Amino acid sequence: MQATAYTYDPDSRSGQVLLDDGTPVPFDAAAFDAGGLRLLRPGQRVRIETEGTGGGRRITLVTLVTM
Repeated sequence: MQATAYTYDPDSRSGQVLLDDGTPVPFDAAAFDAGGLRLLRPGQRVRIETEGTGGGRRITLVTLVTM
C-alpha cells in the first residue's frame, strides 16, 4: 500500500503517514528500521505494510516508493 509521509521525528525514528483517503496512521521505530531508511521527509511517497484492521491497524514497514 502507498501513503505520504506526514511527520517524522529523527530522534525517536517514528512518525505518521497519510493514507490516500487522508487518514493519518502512526508508525514506530521498528517499522522505520525494517525499511532500511535513514531519513524521511514530509511529502515523500512511501510504501507501507500493515497488519490488523480498523483501529488495531499497525504499520510494520515503511520504505520509499521507487519508480
